[in-house]
Amino acid sequence: MGEPRYFIKTYGCQMNERDSEIMAGQLDQMGFQMASSDKEADLIIVNTCAVRGTAEQHALGYIGQLRQLKDARPDLKLAVAGCMAQEAGTIAWLKKYASHVDLVFGTHNLHELPKLLDQVEQQDEMVIDVWQSAGEVVEHLPSHRAEGVRAFVNIIYGCDKFCTYCIVPFTRGRERSREIAAIRAEVEALAQEGYQDVTVLGQNVNSYGHDLDPAVDLADLLAALEPIEGIRWLRYMTSHPKDFSQKLIDTIAASQKITRHLHLPVQSGSNPILKRMNRKYTKESYLDLVARIKKAIPDVSLTTDIIVGFPGETEADFEETLDLVRQVRFDSAFTFLYSPRERTPAARWEARDPVPNTVKKDRLNRLMELQYQISLEANQALIGRRDIVLVEGVSRKDPHVWTARSHHNKVVLLDRDPAVDLVDQFVPVRITQAKTFYLTGEVVGPPLPALVNKRRMALPMV
Repeated sequence: MGEPRYFIKTYGCQMNERDSEIMAGQLDQMGFQMASSDKEADLIIVNTCAVRGTAEQHALGYIGQLRQLKDARPDLKLAVAGCMAQEAGTIAWLKKYASHVDLVFGTHNLHELPKLLDQVEQQDEMVIDVWQSAGEVVEHLPSHRAEGVRAFVNIIYGCDKFCTYCIVPFTRGRERSREIAAIRAEVEALAQEGYQDVTVLGQNVNSYGHDLDPAVDLADLLAALEPIEGIRWLRYMTSHPKDFSQKLIDTIAASQKITRHLHLPVQSGSNPILKRMNRKYTKESYLDLVARIKKAIPDVSLTTDIIVGFPGETEADFEETLDLVRQVRFDSAFTFLYSPRERTPAARWEARDPVPNTVKKDRLNRLMELQYQISLEANQALIGRRDIVLVEGVSRKDPHVWTARSHHNKVVLLDRDPAVDLVDQFVPVRITQAKTFYLTGEVVGPPLPALVNKRRMALPMV
């Protein structure tokens, strides 16, 4: 019959992508092979996200669709993992509407996947094993990483901020940092395997190290990773404005490898709303931080997250957000309509003092119109600039075009010569055109030489 095959469907952020790589690594060690689609799999894992309502609905819809596959192939095993599995409401829904699911487990015990699958084989009913709190950080888990030269590395798990709209502290637990030595060893191994673009991950990377003994911080970690031979770019996400120190700004400014893209979620420009969100900074302190960042790193590319229609948001509050956007001039912004999350204070406020949907949508449209104009102007200012980009692959929309990404995390489209394979190559380009969401460039030189000779063979992640 051959080796069993697995398929992992991942929703959500890079942390979820990294969790899927670890689950895939464990399955590889168990003798599974990765399937190219769910229809070819003997085991399907749905790794879910609970941060946004749309992600939850997409995941629930997909889980429902899997019933047809299960009915056609009763031996097929189905598992639900990730942040949604940590929620009591999800468990109740699965019990009521998804009896075809065999296994439910959460974010804290994904390292127990082999044991849980053995338990599924021994039981005739749905296995639910969701830890309500996290244990110690588990090191040295196997990993099936994405193909290419980009890799994610966890540095801190959980979040202690308890923003009133956010479910993450309940689904990911309290903050737990990894030791610098363990992180450095992982990045060194990645470099030897040919990875050159490494992103260190956490719900709030700026909190990294405060729980270690002796205490360290993100600046210390990035300084420790800087000398590693073979790494060309270092990235980090996501940052919290309250914890972004001057020491970190200076470390980034002095670095030759830390990319000049900084994602700094502001969420709102209104001090009353920021206070209700429990963000622990003000509009003025955020603007001061941005000014210090731009002074130290003049070519920085700033992006952000903004929530529109938070419970109780007035037109005056929203105008404060527009004013902040005009002052900061973000390169781009991820904008969201507020959606209530189970167990959060804001969900209770939404029930009492919601912003009407028509008002939310009108404000979102006005915000996007402003930001799109700023994004276009920021991109137009780059015309003529020479830069280094990482070619990620062929454009999904045009087979004659390469999609690349710059040191500033800008999407750059390049004409493609089918006779020359530039995938995973760092190439020099000159920016020739600018649109709202991407740049167009031309290659002006040969690809940069590889930093290490050793390469690995990896299967593509789903």
